Parts: sequence; structure tokens; C-alpha cells
Amino acid sequence: MRSMKQLLAPLTILLAAIAICTANTSNTVTAQPATKPTTQGVKAKPVQPVYDIVVYGDSSGAIVAAIAAKREGRSVILVNPTGFLGGMSASGLGATDFLGKRATFGGIASEFYDAIAAAYGATYIRSFEPHVGRQVFEKMIADAGVPVVFNEKLNRAPGKGVQMKGRRIESITTLSGKTYRGKMFIDATYVGDLMAAAGVSYTVGREPESQYGENMAGVRRGDTKPRVHYTQGDKDHFIKDVDPYIKLGDPRSGLLPYVFRINNLANGQGDKKIQAYNYRVCLTTDPKLRIPIEKPKGYRELDHELLLRNFEAGDERLPALIEPLAGSGAKVDWNNMHAVGSDLPGANWEYPEASYAQRRRIEKEHELYIRGLLWTLAHSSRVPETIRQKVAAYGLAKDEFTDNGGWPWMIYIREARRMQSDYVMTQADCEGKRQAADPVGLGSFGMDSHVVQHFVTEKGYVLSDGVIWRVPPTPYGISYRAIIPRQGECENLFSPICVSASHVAHGSIRMEPVFMTISQSAAIAAGLAIDRNVSVQQVEYALLRERMIAAKQILIPPVGQKSGSK
Repeated sequence: MRSMKQLLAPLTILLAAIAICTANTSNTVTAQPATKPTTQGVKAKPVQPVYDIVVYGDSSGAIVAAIAAKREGRSVILVNPTGFLGGMSASGLGATDFLGKRATFGGIASEFYDAIAAAYGATYIRSFEPHVGRQVFEKMIADAGVPVVFNEKLNRAPGKGVQMKGRRIESITTLSGKTYRGKMFIDATYVGDLMAAAGVSYTVGREPESQYGENMAGVRRGDTKPRVHYTQGDKDHFIKDVDPYIKLGDPRSGLLPYVFRINNLANGQGDKKIQAYNYRVCLTTDPKLRIPIEKPKGYRELDHELLLRNFEAGDERLPALIEPLAGSGAKVDWNNMHAVGSDLPGANWEYPEASYAQRRRIEKEHELYIRGLLWTLAHSSRVPETIRQKVAAYGLAKDEFTDNGGWPWMIYIREARRMQSDYVMTQADCEGKRQAADPVGLGSFGMDSHVVQHFVTEKGYVLSDGVIWRVPPTPYGISYRAIIPRQGECENLFSPICVSASHVAHGSIRMEPVFMTISQSAAIAAGLAIDRNVSVQQVEYALLRERMIAAKQILIPPVGQKSGSK
């Protein structure tokens, strides 16, 4: 008879076999790829790519930087905080301010303007329709194969939007929660949000005359005679005495909107104020395209009282710089000019540092003002009849900004933050009294600022402050050190739009062709920094210069080239 041990032996063997099979099955499941979850509803976290260059920006320079990086074989992504490509060159700034100085820039910027001309069957075009600018940019981006994400705004909450490792940016995160990792970053925004979030030194406003020895710096009153800071006579200034009070002659009634009382306002004083913004509206007289200008909701005649009183005081100049655009000849770029136009001084001072919601409120305030200005010019009996008739013939264009009722997508940010680096471009650079040894592009436009504020003079009338204009004698070089942070700060960031410059010099540099040019140079330099495994501050200029020239950048003023005038 078999013992109990003998009887149980087969069962023991069977149980052992089952255990082995169970263990092997468990190992097989564990070894499956992470993309195949073992538990229903649990998803693996995707691996984020690390781009060579991340371009964050809404400007024309952002597009050029991304294309330049792609052409050099870099992996690149363009993170765009807006819903369209092209910045101001596709949002109303059709009258491009290179003043005929086409020979002062090459590279991708030159390709853009060549493509604009070709779209009209011409060889040279200065002023073009906004939709043509956008179409050219879209084709250039598509041809280069640059991936673009739209409407992705940087999360500007402290510690949320920019992840740093030491002095280098590792990644940026947008409000939607998307994160973009990179080796190099280019802030090509008009406001410098990424630069600021990365802890880079910057300034806002006007330096005092004493800071850089600039005789155009700081406060510049319109009643200064002679106006050494302004060489265009009475253009953009008050030429008649205009009462500033809500009730004529009664200081107790308060000041008109956007008029300020400032005691002891003297030339050369610095402040945190910036030149006025506006929208560069595209208007047309073509009856088939014209959207009539209507009185906007929220309109107040009081907001335009300064304009009306200026007419009644005897200044009957049309307060607009009207630039015909290529095409049918019926469209124009409508810009500010003279004492009271489409600029809204004082309403934008908080914009550079404002939250996204605050910026939107400022933009809507400008839109209401400009729509109201156009309606007032066309309909108010207090406006000279010749001006009423001329303005009434214009309207917004149906075939521009078609998803926004003909209104431009972007406000014209003439000035915001400005980086403060080891090289600050100043009036001395613009006037050729100092020359940067490491140019990455040329500037040539006049040192130009629109009105900063309307103020009450000691005599009790309104005047403009801040309007400057002086043309550089020749084109001048913009330093490489002016587009990178100073030594000891962020080591993998470029800021070619909010360039390191004084208020005066920035007024000359701030042109779209220049932004495109130095943004391309920034992308080339970013590639060099990657290749050499160095910081942006350690890039060898001789090598950079060689690559910029190979990319057809123009770094030395053409022989005999003088700057233009406006």
C-alpha cells in the first residue's frame, strides 16, 4: 500500500508547475513596451522631444529665425502666441520703413521683400497689402518645413513658464500646459516675455540724457526752440494753442482724457513711459471692398475733444499719414501724423509688464479710440468739411483680416521691454560716433519716437512730449552683444526684437527689415553655440561672421550709402 507521501507527490509536482507558469506569465507582461498599459485607463507619459532651437515669438523676426535654423539643418519649432504668421508685416504695417535703403539688408529678409514684389509682378515694392505679407510668410514657412504651433502663450506665472537649470533654459511651458524643450531659445516677441521670465536684465521707458550722453534722450518738449531732437519742422506737433480743460478755461473742471499735468517737466528727464501705440489700419475707397466706418459702441465725443478743439483752434491739417499700398491703388496704410491722430499716448504705459488680460483691455481701448477717431473725422460738424469728405470715402477692407471684420489682428507695439546687456546700442552708434566690432545687421532708419504724452504747459495749453526724429548719417552696425544677455545671465537665449538699446537707439532699430535681419543672425549664432557646446556669450564672432556672410547677410554699409529721410 502506497504511503501518504507517495500519494501527494504528483500533486506537489503539479502545483510547482502551475507556479512556474504563473511566474513566467507575470514576467512577460512586465516586459511589454511602456506604450502598452497593463491597466486599463492608465496612459504612458509621452517623451518630449528636445529641439535644437525653440523660437517663441509673434514677430516677422520669429519666422525668419525659424526658417534660418531649419535651413542650417537644426531641429526647430516656432511657438507662436498669436493665430497668424508675420507680426506687424502681416497686420497692417504695409508701408515698410526702410525708406528705399534696400541695399542695407540681405538674407531671408531680402527674400521676403523679393517675394512681395513678385506677388505684384514687380521687382521692387515698399508698401504692400497685409494679406500678401501673410501669404508670403506662410509659403516661406511651408517651403522650409518649419513646424508651427499657434495661440500658445507663455505661462508667465513665476516658476511656471520657464524651467531653468543653472543659467540655461531647459524648457518653456504655455498656458495650455504644453512644454517645449530646447538647447537654444530665441525670444522673438515684441514685448520680451520669455526674456523677462528667464531673469534677463531689461528696462522700460526713457533714460535720462545723462545716462548715455544722448541729447535726444528722456523728455523732449514740443515747445523747445530750436528742436535739435526733431528735424521735421512742426509735423507731429501742436501749432495752435489748445485749451486742455473739460470746461474751457476752467482748471477746476479737470483735464481732457489723455492729457496730463506734470510739474517741472524739463528736457532730458528720464521716466518709465513709452511712445504711443496705434493700429495700422488698412482702409480702402473701393466701393466693392469698403466696410463703412460706423460709430463704435461706447463712443464718447469727449474722448475726441482734443482733436476737435485743435481743429477749432485753426490747425486744419489732416491728422494722418496715408501711404498707398500696391495692388488696385484703392487701399492705404493709415498711420498717425500731426498733433492729434490715431496714436493714443498714455494709454499704453503699462502694456509691457501687463497681464494678458490687461493687455487685451489696453488693445480694446485703442481700438475703440481709433474707430471713434475715424468716425469723428468723417461725421462731426466740428471737423473741416474737406477733411470730412476725404475720410468719409474710406472704410475697412473686406478682403483684409477677414476673420476679424477687416480690423488688424495686432496692435502696433512700437516699444516695450528692452534688454540691458554688455553692449547697449545708443545714439552714439546710430550717429557713427561709436562702431560695434561685432555687427549682426545694419540699421539706417531715423532715431524716431512718436508722442509719449500730451501735457499742460505753464501757459495752460496742450503740447506733445517725446516726439524725436534725426536721421543717422550712414547705416550703422548692430552689435551681436546687443541681442544676447550679459555675461553671468542666461546662456542659451537670444533677444533680437527687444534688443539691448537705449530708447533713442531703439527708435531707429525697431524696423521690420532690421528685426528680420538680426533674428536670422541670432539663429545662425544659436547653431554655432550648439556645434561648439558653448554659451551664447562664448560664440566666436569670426566664425559667426563667416556664416552670416554665407547666408547673404549684409554687415558693412554699402559704399556711398547714406541713410534716408522721411
